[in-house]
Amino acid sequence: MSLKSALLHFKTITKHRHKVIAHCARAGILWQGLRHDLSKYTPTEFMPGAKFCTGTRSPNEGEREAYGYSLAWMHHKGRNRHHFEYWTDYNPKTKQMEPVKMPLRFVAEMFCDRLAASKTYQGKNYKPDSALQYFLNGKARRKIHPETSELLEKLLRMVAEEGEDATFAYIRQILKRKQEY
Repeated sequence: MSLKSALLHFKTITKHRHKVIAHCARAGILWQGLRHDLSKYTPTEFMPGAKFCTGTRSPNEGEREAYGYSLAWMHHKGRNRHHFEYWTDYNPKTKQMEPVKMPLRFVAEMFCDRLAASKTYQGKNYKPDSALQYFLNGKARRKIHPETSELLEKLLRMVAEEGEDATFAYIRQILKRKQEY
């Protein structure tokens, strides 16, 4: 890991985090935004992140290519409830690990995270449907609770079709009512 890659990684994760904070503020969950992804600054996540940083994709992909797995990702998903991978548990009826329906406020943060990631990694190539396309490309492989997946897709589709203002207004509305999805 070079100083140059460490600085690039720091700049990338900080830029992304600031976009998430701004999105969370628009969604009405500023406190979650302020706490978003702080684990990325810990040595367990930062060191591999800096080593595999390109600035155009998640360094976890590079770590997976090199070792067959990403310790940084395993650390990250276990501490950040806005990732659907955090929400798996043993089902005593089926005797298998299965996805659990995420609480609404964490789905909202996950939406903010995905939107910010698309903007950060795609830069000037970002389009309103970028996060939706990324989501749809991995949909068949994703192990996520069906209702959580459906809501996230609805929000990403709403950004693509109606814009961010309408989507954030909708999120604030459903969070305020604390309704189930």
